[in-house]
Amino acid sequence: MTSTAHGLDSRRAWLTVVAAFFSSAVTLGTAYSFGAFFESMSEEFESAAGATAVIFAITTFTFFWLSLVTGRLMDRFGPRIVLAIGALSLLTGLLATSRVDSLTTGYVTYGAGVGIAAACGYVPMVAMVGGWFQRYRAVAVGLAVAGIGAGTMVMSPLSAALIDRYGWRDTYVIFGVAGSAILLLCLPLAAKPPGHAGPGESRFSDALTSPVFRRLHLSAFALGLALFVPFVFVGQYAKDRGVTPVQASVLVGILGGASVLSRIGFGSLVNRFGSFRLYRACFWIHAASFVVWLVAGSSFVLLVVFVLILGTGYGGFVALGPIVVADRMGIAGLGSLLGVLYTAPGAGALIGTPLAGVLIDRTDSYVMAVVGCIVVASIAAGLLYGLPTTADGRLIRSDSARD
Repeated sequence: MTSTAHGLDSRRAWLTVVAAFFSSAVTLGTAYSFGAFFESMSEEFESAAGATAVIFAITTFTFFWLSLVTGRLMDRFGPRIVLAIGALSLLTGLLATSRVDSLTTGYVTYGAGVGIAAACGYVPMVAMVGGWFQRYRAVAVGLAVAGIGAGTMVMSPLSAALIDRYGWRDTYVIFGVAGSAILLLCLPLAAKPPGHAGPGESRFSDALTSPVFRRLHLSAFALGLALFVPFVFVGQYAKDRGVTPVQASVLVGILGGASVLSRIGFGSLVNRFGSFRLYRACFWIHAASFVVWLVAGSSFVLLVVFVLILGTGYGGFVALGPIVVADRMGIAGLGSLLGVLYTAPGAGALIGTPLAGVLIDRTDSYVMAVVGCIVVASIAAGLLYGLPTTADGRLIRSDSARD
């Protein structure tokens, strides 16, 4: 293990954590605050819930699937060029969205603009951090991905407050200018990982030919069907029951705050309980959280409990996923490996959120949508049983992609 000022686990390594924290906070915080814009855009364009939810679905799908490309770009060229592309995409996407005259146009401007920015600001940056650490990898990755929760916690209620004062269009302008500026400030802090964790061969074929990785991928897809539904609909659910718009947006903020603590907390527990054991537990936490939403009714307190539990599971899923993959497959080409893994929840989001909207529209109730979330989250957890693990709760390291 390198111990120089610019080696693994060095002071320079921790600067990359700062860059990853803020890049994920800005890009994913913007994407996950969409629920605060949902009602304003739906009313202006006179669109149904399912049609409006497609914006978020396209954004999430674009983010996860383009991570295949941006993760590979990080492996080959380093993170700075990827982050610069993200800043430009966020700025142009949000400025264009602030001027759209139809929901269909918003599918393109917001979906592509914010989706590309998120693809640049998250997976490549997490892969960068993973490559800079050995001894403290779990803690470093946990801190880096905590940026998503921090961004969600701040930007969702901030969105509601700005929309109330300036309207949704000007709020997108503010987010576009400020967000791209923050991403550009992160450029000097980002750097290629040292040694073998830097540019290397693509690991796409290793991922696709590994039965264990394919099981992880299928499980993440099933979870993605449920996971992103609350980001779009829990605020609207609360407003339908008399909660003010700012209070409703606070629910997503609380979800983000809970995920911040769990990302850091789960990262610090890896050595004691094992990364995969904790990862699987997070899937059951997701399923349990939706049971709380099902029985919450008009209780704002129970809705807070719901998002706290969901945020805990979600934060652990995000923080532990890169560790589980690195334990099994190694850190060489981690960007491309994570890019493949995250296509799964992206595909789940593309299907799950609009489908939930359709169910809500047709039944005039959230019950069927929430029950569906419980079912698919439970299936996602069940798929994680039977995989080869060590006595201390990690996936067994493999030197072959075909075992």
